[in-house]
Amino acid sequence: MKLLLVIAVVLFGVWFWRSNRAANPKPGRQEPQTGKAPLETVGCALCSVHISTADAVPGKKGFYCCPEHRQRAEL
Repeated sequence: MKLLLVIAVVLFGVWFWRSNRAANPKPGRQEPQTGKAPLETVGCALCSVHISTADAVPGKKGFYCCPEHRQRAEL
């Protein structure tokens, strides 16, 4: 009789542990961050290389990837 009680308690404990474990999210996974906005990119007016607007060099005819391309295009 004691053996059946011990087996029943162990089976209940295993069932309870597995049911709680499946409901909890895995600690290694992180939720995607939605606070950061994607960078806006533009193409160089001379060579068509895409670069972020923060790094692009503005010119009269558009954005450029470097000052040399702006100078060559706007002569």
